[in-house]
Amino acid sequence: MRVSSQNVAVVALLADPDAPTEIAQHMARILPARLADESGQGRRFDVEVVSEPFTAGTEDLSTLMRRIMDRGRAEHWDVVVALTDLPLHSNGHKLVVDLSHEHGLALLSLPPLGGLRLQTRAMRAVEEIVLSLTGPRATGAEEPRRPQPLGRFVSRFAPIRPGPIGEEEIADLRYVVGGPRGYLRVLGGMVRANRPWRLVPGLSKALAAALATGAIASVNSTIWSLSEALSTPRLVIAMVGSVTLMTGWLIVDAHLWHRSTDASPEERKRTSLYNASTVMTVGIGVLVCYGGLIVINLVWALFILNDRVFASMTRSPLHAAEYWTLSWFVASIATVGGALGSGFESDEAIRAAAFSKREQERRATLHDDHGDQPSK
Repeated sequence: MRVSSQNVAVVALLADPDAPTEIAQHMARILPARLADESGQGRRFDVEVVSEPFTAGTEDLSTLMRRIMDRGRAEHWDVVVALTDLPLHSNGHKLVVDLSHEHGLALLSLPPLGGLRLQTRAMRAVEEIVLSLTGPRATGAEEPRRPQPLGRFVSRFAPIRPGPIGEEEIADLRYVVGGPRGYLRVLGGMVRANRPWRLVPGLSKALAAALATGAIASVNSTIWSLSEALSTPRLVIAMVGSVTLMTGWLIVDAHLWHRSTDASPEERKRTSLYNASTVMTVGIGVLVCYGGLIVINLVWALFILNDRVFASMTRSPLHAAEYWTLSWFVASIATVGGALGSGFESDEAIRAAAFSKREQERRATLHDDHGDQPSK
């Protein structure tokens, strides 16, 4: 049990597993010095990271704040800042952070911080939150602290603004995002939390099928002739079509499309946000795979093709442009082959590759509650 001294504030970063824990661990190495410099008064800060799934089974803000408060009381921390990569909602708004100055705790949702410069934005947000929660009390030591508005974190250039709070809620200060910019920031943050680049190594069978298809197509004289005959717009159409086919097939085959369980407008907006993040996550992952196939096909073509044989079949010399065009066209063919190979992947493998740990648990909970389609 940790009990802080008068001049040392114990700050706990309670983080969901996976990305939030990694971000919190990075912060813990830098945050104490930054907090000491900003707060002044000769105060020191002891920052520790606790990784546990505090959002398991619920997205209700009151429940989450109560869990955080109970956890903080059990350990006697001065300040508890909880980090999650789940998008949270409050009265139709997308939550950024809830603060309770009375209890010295905060709940920070990472997706509204956006998909770019997340470490920097999260560090700035947590720094402002801790300074606000450890600010001066109203008049005496026993009175609760006054809610201290967040400064640099909420600038006039950011789509973050104060949000409404109910009378029975634990929080005394709330910030939400709104408008098109806020929607895009949340969407970008959700996609980043899913880490779409992990889709490639996570789909081993689909990748094997794509590589085999590409290797065979690269030595096919009909493919050579087609790659020479196709114009750049048609090659672009082939690329877009193959990526779209692969993306759609993965979403449909693995039942990644989220279905609304409620007809309310808020639930429909939430469902559309989750589906948009799914399409972007899988689409980016497939594009990464497509780019990798181009590189692999190019290396394979440089190794295996003979310029005399190629010229005799296509009546065109084998130069750099021909290598590039062939590798590009073969990548589109290989991507379609990968879509067929993905049918041998289990639904669980595709979900594990496409979603963050917390998103997987959220979807598993919905599956148990509403009886979604069974996995293969």
